[in-house]
Amino acid sequence: MPCSLAAGFFITVIIRHAENRDYYASPPLRPRGQIITLDSYGTIKSFMALSDIIGQDRAVGILLRTLSRNRVPSAYLFAGEAGIGKRYTALNFAKALNCLNPVTHYALRVTSKSKIQDPELQTQNSEPQILNAELMDCCDECASCKKIDAMTHPDLVVVAPEKGEIRVGEIRAVEVALSFKPFEGKRKVVIIDEADAMNQAAANAFLKTLEEPPDESLLILITAHPDMLPETIRSRCCRLNFMPLASDACGKVIQKVLAQDKKRGETLDHALSAMVRLSMGRPGLAISSDLEKERERFIALLENMLHGDNETWADREEMEQWIDMAFIVLRDMLVWKIGEGRRGNWVFPHSVSGDVLLNPDMEDFISKMSKSSDIKDIIKAYATMLSLKRQMGFNLNKAITWNYTASVLKGVMGKG
Repeated sequence: MPCSLAAGFFITVIIRHAENRDYYASPPLRPRGQIITLDSYGTIKSFMALSDIIGQDRAVGILLRTLSRNRVPSAYLFAGEAGIGKRYTALNFAKALNCLNPVTHYALRVTSKSKIQDPELQTQNSEPQILNAELMDCCDECASCKKIDAMTHPDLVVVAPEKGEIRVGEIRAVEVALSFKPFEGKRKVVIIDEADAMNQAAANAFLKTLEEPPDESLLILITAHPDMLPETIRSRCCRLNFMPLASDACGKVIQKVLAQDKKRGETLDHALSAMVRLSMGRPGLAISSDLEKERERFIALLENMLHGDNETWADREEMEQWIDMAFIVLRDMLVWKIGEGRRGNWVFPHSVSGDVLLNPDMEDFISKMSKSSDIKDIIKAYATMLSLKRQMGFNLNKAITWNYTASVLKGVMGKG
């Protein structure tokens, strides 16, 4: 395949990776390091029914149908990038499971025996069929729903890592909690957040619970790195994949959540476009951090790296954030190189701002970095950084990672 065709395909994949998305924001971060009941969260505003979650239509649809058919499995694995609504969906599913007055939604779905979608072209053997599906959801008004909204429901337990690790003691405490029948609800719901952080002893202890799940219980594992979980755990869970949001849906989530914050709401209109672009379909990330400041920090460290300075990242979290920002810059460099820097002649889908660059205000910087770069080298650097990100869960040495990343990016950016 010629390089131009390969690059065209690759950039289309990257653009769609950044734009084809949908969800509602994750709840605020909570205290870590112990079995966390819902009252430890504090009050979270704007909770709603499961069916009202913005985007994630496929995952939410599956959950609603299993609930309506009373075929909820004993364990779920919610997999997907951070900040796209896995925790929020899990909590709202817990509401739907334990709702005292569940409501019924009627969903109409039109299908046909033929794949032809034009009604004028359909034959007698491809007449459309209308299916009426009853989907059960929470009422969002009963005592159970209100308690989950207020984080005071006794039948929901959340476990989260302490200092990056979930230890066996926390899993033992979950086993004790599950040994009792539900106090008020229909099922006890246990949410293991960042389940890939379980150490070996914790994973082994949790495996026994998965093999012999208690009656009237539901286990939900949440992870952005499902491959880091033992195969024995993954194989015993019903996996649901969550995808990053589309630009429009991401903007709606950010706008709705930040509108409640008076300080950030005042500058929302000005910053919304940049937040949507830089979040790459992860509204939870945009809501919980200042992406523009992170970008400034990224540029400062990048310049140090390209000049051979030894300044490195402060911690693993900053390293991960920096690498995520590197993807955005490499993506823009590839777009710019393929478009040859000629405005008005782009052939790829436009982002929410009407510009294919995710960093339109950094046009001069992107142009300088990609001026002397080769398309093939940019693609190779992107793939290498993607491989590096997949290794982040293995406690990489910062200094070695810094030097390795510098060697990769100097080959493609150092030419500018």
